[in-house]
Amino acid sequence: MELHGLLVLDKSGGMTSREAVNRIQRQLPRRTRIGHTGTLDPLATGVLVVCLGQATRLAEYVQAMRKTYRSTFLLGSKSDTDDADGSISATSGATPLPRSDVESALATFIGEIEQTPPAFSAAKVAGQRAYDLAREGASIDLKPRRITIRGIDIVSYAWPNLDLEIRCGKGTYIRSLARDFGTRLGCGALVSALRRTAVGAFTPNLATPPDATLATIRERLHPMAEAVSELPHAVISGVDGLPLSQGQAIPGGDHPGTTAVFLASGELLAIAECDDGKLRPTKVFLPPSGVSAATEQ
Repeated sequence: MELHGLLVLDKSGGMTSREAVNRIQRQLPRRTRIGHTGTLDPLATGVLVVCLGQATRLAEYVQAMRKTYRSTFLLGSKSDTDDADGSISATSGATPLPRSDVESALATFIGEIEQTPPAFSAAKVAGQRAYDLAREGASIDLKPRRITIRGIDIVSYAWPNLDLEIRCGKGTYIRSLARDFGTRLGCGALVSALRRTAVGAFTPNLATPPDATLATIRERLHPMAEAVSELPHAVISGVDGLPLSQGQAIPGGDHPGTTAVFLASGELLAIAECDDGKLRPTKVFLPPSGVSAATEQ
């Protein structure tokens, strides 16, 4: 039986995201397609959503989901990696700052902002990973990117440790936030602890243990539909489902743009672009035979 769906992992510290995925992959049938939906640094822990089978084609929609982090910033220090895994140096002359200064500086990062990825990151420069170039001592020119910080709350503050909850959008680097925040304060800052506590509705309490058996993985597998929970939905009949599954446009859809198309049976049939009152499929998940079977149920 093929596996198609989403697994939630609670990545532990000290391992890469790929290593966490590899531990699960060893339990899966050979040739099972697998991929994660957003890298966590080795220092970081928390939610890592893994796509299996046809769900790998939906990874981009999970990556676009809102994310929540809990992080501790160490003020008064800097690091070449912008976190505690790098070479740390104390900022000369840094002294404890009042909470009001910290709050004022944090407020300037709320909303849509320009953010440059860390030098030690998976961002690409001329086709190469930035971290590979950084390890070689090469000069790196990373371009700033537009990202969204939806909110930052102070959980606790006792110099030099600042505990935060950060709610943000796709592509946000918490290490870059710490670096830029430290620059804004004039004292330097780095990430000393980081935990991703949510990706959309996926939270650590939904996690599958990394040493889970195949039977447990099957039980804990989330349906593919959850990958598109934040997209507009359209429900169509089996009569319309057949031409759509064959790549043809059909009438339907209430919201212009990318739409998740479901059969009345609840099965995800396709991702389509909706315009001019028509649904034009871009990704189809059920073959025509599957549409027929779902319609007959």
